[in-house]
Amino acid sequence: MQLRRSARLLAAAGALLLAAPVLTSCGFDYATDRPYTPGTGTNDHDTKVDVLGAVVVSAVDGSGTLIASFSNNETDKTATVDTIAGTGDDSALTIGDFDPIEIPAGGLVNLADSDTSVTITGDFATGDFVSLEFTFGDGSTAKLDVPTVKDCYEYTGLDATAETGTPPDECKPEAPVAEH
Repeated sequence: MQLRRSARLLAAAGALLLAAPVLTSCGFDYATDRPYTPGTGTNDHDTKVDVLGAVVVSAVDGSGTLIASFSNNETDKTATVDTIAGTGDDSALTIGDFDPIEIPAGGLVNLADSDTSVTITGDFATGDFVSLEFTFGDGSTAKLDVPTVKDCYEYTGLDATAETGTPPDECKPEAPVAEH
């Protein structure tokens, strides 16, 4: 009798030990399996051209310069960014003229390092998000909510619309105010 109970207990413990990894797992679609790029800018990976780190650098409310990287996922064809326009509540934004941005096959173009300036003017303030639609040479589009940032720190000097940059005293982060 004692032997049967020990065998059952041993079998149950063995089954529990084998089931432990399955019972303690988190399932599928782990957060560590999803793309995550810490940073201020907005990313989009839904088309053949990835839009990476998109921000509007603004020294003064109402105008700024789009800074983003475009990565061509096609390794055998050149891609282009043909147009950029405001969309939704931001459809009244004015985007400055620019030639189509050519992205080599399998390559990357960073507007901060490029001769191309994409200027934006309209009703927005630094810290707002603006809705932009990017249209690519193959006809696909990407709609992104892009943050506007001051031309401070890593963005210093990147706003082509500004005659002068943001004054240094406006670049200092504000200390949190303690509540009593």
